[in-house]
Amino acid sequence: MTVDTVGRFERALEGLEVGFERVPAADASERIEMIVEEPAVGAPLPFEGVTLPESVTTEPTSADLEAARTGVTPVGFAIAEYGTVAVESTADGAEAISLYPDCHVAVVAESDVVPDLSAGFDRLADSFAAGQDSVVFATGRSATADMGDLVHGVHGPGDVDVIVVEDR
Repeated sequence: MTVDTVGRFERALEGLEVGFERVPAADASERIEMIVEEPAVGAPLPFEGVTLPESVTTEPTSADLEAARTGVTPVGFAIAEYGTVAVESTADGAEAISLYPDCHVAVVAESDVVPDLSAGFDRLADSFAAGQDSVVFATGRSATADMGDLVHGVHGPGDVDVIVVEDR
């Protein structure tokens, strides 16, 4: 994992109008709290020393998901080439948490930002071999041009922020 890969990821996100912050693990909890708009739902974060704000519901009901303004999820990996995050299927429903709220905050470890699609497929092969069989790829804000002009936020989150946690 090189700084250039993270820089490439950041540049790809700029073109997608996605927020980006690279922070030390010691500052990540505070940055997440500053971004979160309540009500909020989230999946537990697997990064040492990084926690969700107390206001974030981590076992959301359908009603919680429907009411949530923000969803915070860990990301299994990110693909720098396209500005894509891979939200892996989890028992606590990280996919739904990343898709239903108006804003998605994706949190990824710096070492989990891979340079290109080929490296992403390598990560998927490893995950699938370990029994993981579902992943949502998200590249920027939701958008559609089905009915004419390009419109953002019609399905899925209208705003996306990515926090890259510097490796511990």
